[in-house]
Amino acid sequence: MSKFRAACVQLTAGRDDEITLITACDLIRQAHAGGANYVQTPECTTMMEPDKKLTLEKALPENDHPSIKAFSALAKELGIWLHIGSLIVGTEERRAANRAFLFNPQGEIKARYDKIHMFDVEIPDGQSYRESATFRPGEKAVVTDLPWATLGLAICYDVRFPYLFRAQAKRGAQILTAPAAFTKFTGEAHWHTLLKARAIENGCFVIAAGQCGVHAEGRETYGHSLIVAPWGEVLADGGSEPGVIFADIDLDRMKQARDMVPSIDHDREFSF
Repeated sequence: MSKFRAACVQLTAGRDDEITLITACDLIRQAHAGGANYVQTPECTTMMEPDKKLTLEKALPENDHPSIKAFSALAKELGIWLHIGSLIVGTEERRAANRAFLFNPQGEIKARYDKIHMFDVEIPDGQSYRESATFRPGEKAVVTDLPWATLGLAICYDVRFPYLFRAQAKRGAQILTAPAAFTKFTGEAHWHTLLKARAIENGCFVIAAGQCGVHAEGRETYGHSLIVAPWGEVLADGGSEPGVIFADIDLDRMKQARDMVPSIDHDREFSF
């Protein structure tokens, strides 16, 4: 079987993990009711805490994390593949992990991925971000299997590093992911272009759930969760408000795109 229905959950996370968790679970249920077999949520699904000290205090380890337990139970109850774009997870180090989880329909964690690239930037809207001060960067790329396709895991700022997605595609990924909390400023400039480029250059579907709206201390995220086909067509766009988007994924479209432009097979080694 090469067809399935994908959904992206779009929401506005607050500072309290347990409060946002309720909203996230309600939207995941809506996605399931709409026929989705695979549901993806944004980066930092249940909490966006701007204060570094508070973030680290709230970053619970996996075994004690209420959201991990809740999402595991929900995936099992609904019988879906549930991709939590990321949660803030405590580690034994002084920094937390920005970690994605893929739950199978039995509620088991099928895959984990820690965000590799840290968003350490100052942007012209006056906001400054230093993710590396709070989060420990990951070191391993992750590709895993769904029943219908092979999935590559990434998070937000990773999307600006095409070599990661190329490596995943070379490893067999047919669907690339980039759940995000993209800033409104950078999202308006680059979000659609980056995701369409990652789809086109690799001949893969791209699925990217996004945070939206205004968060604590005035941080604004762009929304516009996207599902993009391998030829670059946008199959679904979440706009700027919380909600759920759907797209029917047909893997034959990937073959068609790669048959027309098989650039995935044309990589060459070169030197300077």
